[in-house]
Amino acid sequence: MEQQFTIRNISDVEAIEKIPLSKRLKVKNTYELLEKGAAINLDAIAISFLFDGDNFDKSVDVTYRQFIGKIRQTANMLHDLGTGVNDTVTYLLPNIPQTHYALWGAEAVGIANPVNPMLEPAAIRDICIAANTKVLIALGEFPGTDIWEKVEKIRNEIPSLTHVVKVMGKTDEAQKIIGFEEKIEQYPDDRLTFDRNINPDDIASMYHTGGTTGRPKLALRTHYNEVTVTWDISAVAGIKRAEAVMVGLPLFHCNGTIVTGLFPFSIGARVIMLSPMGYRTPSIMQNFYKIVEHYKPVFFSSVPTVLSVLSDIPVDGADISSLRYLICGAAPLSVELFKRFEKHTNMRILEGYGLTEVGVASSANPKDGERKVGSIGIRMPYQEMKIAILDEKCNYMRDAYTDEIGSLCIKGPCVFKGYVEEIHNRGIWLSDGWFNTGDMGREDKDGFFWLTGRQKDLIIRGGHNIDPAIIEEALYKLEGVNTAAAVGRPDSHAGEVPVAYVTLKKNSKLSEDEIMAWARENISEQAAIPRDIIITDEIPLTEIGKVFKPALRNDVAKKLFESELSIMEDLTSELVVDIEEDKRHGTCAMIYLTPSSGVDSASIKEQIDGILAGYAIYYEVMIREEDMD
Repeated sequence: MEQQFTIRNISDVEAIEKIPLSKRLKVKNTYELLEKGAAINLDAIAISFLFDGDNFDKSVDVTYRQFIGKIRQTANMLHDLGTGVNDTVTYLLPNIPQTHYALWGAEAVGIANPVNPMLEPAAIRDICIAANTKVLIALGEFPGTDIWEKVEKIRNEIPSLTHVVKVMGKTDEAQKIIGFEEKIEQYPDDRLTFDRNINPDDIASMYHTGGTTGRPKLALRTHYNEVTVTWDISAVAGIKRAEAVMVGLPLFHCNGTIVTGLFPFSIGARVIMLSPMGYRTPSIMQNFYKIVEHYKPVFFSSVPTVLSVLSDIPVDGADISSLRYLICGAAPLSVELFKRFEKHTNMRILEGYGLTEVGVASSANPKDGERKVGSIGIRMPYQEMKIAILDEKCNYMRDAYTDEIGSLCIKGPCVFKGYVEEIHNRGIWLSDGWFNTGDMGREDKDGFFWLTGRQKDLIIRGGHNIDPAIIEEALYKLEGVNTAAAVGRPDSHAGEVPVAYVTLKKNSKLSEDEIMAWARENISEQAAIPRDIIITDEIPLTEIGKVFKPALRNDVAKKLFESELSIMEDLTSELVVDIEEDKRHGTCAMIYLTPSSGVDSASIKEQIDGILAGYAIYYEVMIREEDMD
């Protein structure tokens, strides 16, 4: 699959497409792709695994001969356990070599279901039930992790589960536990022991894309989806065999498994695995530039929060010139952070865009041509992208004009087959196979796409749409600000008003008043000036490093309701507000209170209704009567 194209602009993409994709692809499933990549040089190193950053020069190396052998053994074991084409293998694993064996072995025999092991047990159980999990592969007891503890809690609550496989653990027949390492050694590593003609439209994987509450949202991806997007990445990346890439994003997310997994494996490149927890390992981040100097990778994938951390870590003279570029996606990158990081490291950032539902990548700034800072670049070959204007019910009206904001839609061979549960498929498809990503954006005259936020992320103040990026960009320019995230706070008059959460750099003495003064001077859009600045020690992130704005919106709503209801202190002996996700209402404020002695419950409920009447958030009042002696 190794190939070299020069892509400078959209015309080069169109030139590539003159040859049909069917003639470009040499293989049609991920197992064949991995076999061909390994066969380039079976003695080359496929994986260099680092346990931590302090001992980065003492990697555990896996050759391609060992790598493809372990995948075959894993597939043979899973087949022997009864796994078929339509059966699901779920794994709960950190970033270790065995994770790749489990993933690609599962795709060779059935359907792989990567799951975030940091989720709560109930959430993991619900995903397994929705996925109809037949085999569960999980890390055994290991210091610093509670994965196996979670497995023990849920294994008997998954009706479809027939086998539990323990990585780095022993077989326990009494408990019906299979030890991964000892079991796979019972199978040959030079061939598959079963016959399967993998159809390109067979489901290869289902990735969890929803939140941690409500009905699990599982995206169905075919072998053709994953092979095609790997070809696309190869076309735009310009990476050669025997070169190295680094992976620090988790292997339950398709960026880690495809961009810095299936793609480099498909061309016989070397994958440097940055510890079981990747970028979350402090010693990896502290020694990041030394690791680059030692292993000489040519690129890595990242998210804005990782770049924010790295921009504060001294390069200290390390030779990082091997890095031709890095790819940043998953969340919009502040222009100010972009400039700050490039100045700090002299690295070249290529911003891109993709979703689990579209393989992993759909657009990128070209490595050989003009970059437009802040854009997500031009579309990749064989993928169609457009901006559509939809009505209030998300029905298609027309295509957007140049630079007109609308809904970003994608069509092509990388687009998934929908979600497992039909309820999640409602409203996501336009006519003729166009997938509505839910992101808002625009396309400029040169074919570059620009994200303008998600509809749900927009702050709507009195009918005026405010892009949080306007606020965040201004705050990032203030010396001493480390991270900024703007969200909407409920407002009884305007519906929402903007507020900003901020973390500070080490030793920064900035106050909320100083940041607010800066915001007033540097945010040109009056309506976007935050009503409040909230300095916090930590901003919640998803497991791949995105700012988790639902948690911030819930937090700011909780603070607001507590403030509004504080006038009732004399009427209650206890009042607690919790903001919860609600399947029907989206968000629900639960208000728990105990009336003071002699205060009538009905009257206190009436007063709360009066105070909160102007807010759109659904709420419930739970009154607990004071115990009487």
